[in-house]
Amino acid sequence: MRNTPERLYEIDGLRLLAALCVVLYHYVFSGWAGGKTTVTFVAESGWAKYGYLGVDLFFLISGFVVLMSAWGRTPRQFVVSRLVRLYPAYWVGIALTAVVTLTLGQGMFSVSLPQVLANLTMFQSVPDIANVDVVYWTLWAEMRFYLLMLIVVWIGITRGRILTLMWGWLALTILVEAGLLPGLADLIVQSEFSHYFIAGMALFLLYRFGLDWQIALLVPICLGNAVYRAIGYAEAVGTRYGVTYSPVVVTVLVVLITLVMTFVALRVTWRLSWPGLVTAGSLTYPLYLVHAHIGFILFARLEGVADKYVLLAGMIVVMLTLAYVVHRFVERPLAPRLKKLLSKRQPPAHAAAQPGGRTGEVPSRQAGGQAGRPAGGHAG
Repeated sequence: MRNTPERLYEIDGLRLLAALCVVLYHYVFSGWAGGKTTVTFVAESGWAKYGYLGVDLFFLISGFVVLMSAWGRTPRQFVVSRLVRLYPAYWVGIALTAVVTLTLGQGMFSVSLPQVLANLTMFQSVPDIANVDVVYWTLWAEMRFYLLMLIVVWIGITRGRILTLMWGWLALTILVEAGLLPGLADLIVQSEFSHYFIAGMALFLLYRFGLDWQIALLVPICLGNAVYRAIGYAEAVGTRYGVTYSPVVVTVLVVLITLVMTFVALRVTWRLSWPGLVTAGSLTYPLYLVHAHIGFILFARLEGVADKYVLLAGMIVVMLTLAYVVHRFVERPLAPRLKKLLSKRQPPAHAAAQPGGRTGEVPSRQAGGQAGRPAGGHAG
């Protein structure tokens, strides 16, 4: 058993790879196929249209690293780690997207002050308020997974409890898919992507404790359901954009995603664990947040100015640079301050009555703790 899991640098590289797949999906396929720009990449769209599967890899990574992050932490420590990880870059992404939309968008997208304020909470899906940027939908999926993990952290994480959670979640997924549970249940179950979170957690248990029969069953079952749902999802995307997806290609890519993460869990990929990949991982989340609507708008404004391939390469470089700026000048300086602020231990209730005690302070159940960022999914 690994008592102190090491940093899995190759996951940082996988995170950036997944983000770039999503970027290419938007820029090379869905942008012009969805009518956002006339800069077309008809030939290249044959492979770029599969780039949305980068999100599937994100969810699989999240299952792995969020459980790694939660293990041994108190509820307060877990919440602080998630808040520090998610919100600073997200708030900046909202601000940048809103400003570019209002100043350069020319009506391509709409944004309003109430919409922005709701989006700042990351819970805008609850009152069904539109996202400021289309990619934010994945954050709501991640947030619901974090809330589930918070409950487990509150109860107390053990290997047995995590296995029980995974089997129960998988059973609920099957019941939802079979129509035996009301549709409202899927708000929690997330049957479209639950198999990735479950498989990711199972692979973390494989990494930490080694192989046993439950993990040997869970991962293949999750993979089978992932392939089944991915083929159906591909058909829906194909209908939306008027293209055809190959079930064989979708299947191969989903299997490949799972195999790669299995190799990571087994440490087959340890030779690829290069510390320099930390920078790549750090760019992933801000890149994901800022690339979509801003990129569509810039493509529309710059089309015809340069060769389309030059424009594509330049756009990716610009977005990577912007992601680095957000990481370097927002996340890095703000995260430790925010962590320190949120992790402060409050005095016990009786201290308010003692000389020098701060009246009105609410006692805290838990002390603060480390909120370092593990290698993980785009919001992991």
